[in-house]
Amino acid sequence: MNKTELIEHIAKQADISKAASGRALEAVIGAVRTTLKKGGTVSLVGFGSFAVTKRAARAGRNPRTGAVIKIKSAKVPKFRPGKALKDALN
Repeated sequence: MNKTELIEHIAKQADISKAASGRALEAVIGAVRTTLKKGGTVSLVGFGSFAVTKRAARAGRNPRTGAVIKIKSAKVPKFRPGKALKDALN
């Protein structure tokens, strides 16, 4: 499912227009992005949690030349599925 299909699904399930569901989805994504930028977490009970973790600097290899390169540390978003989501899949 891509973003357009998700917007159509939300519009159909909530009985609202596609434009309204698109704005609602953008608002949710924006809220998650803003919270993660501030270093917070977003927990959606029954669905899962979004958080930011740090990935340490490490040595890597250029696959073309085999030369060792330094990969900088980075902040990466992580998603942890909730129990209800896991149970729905199994």
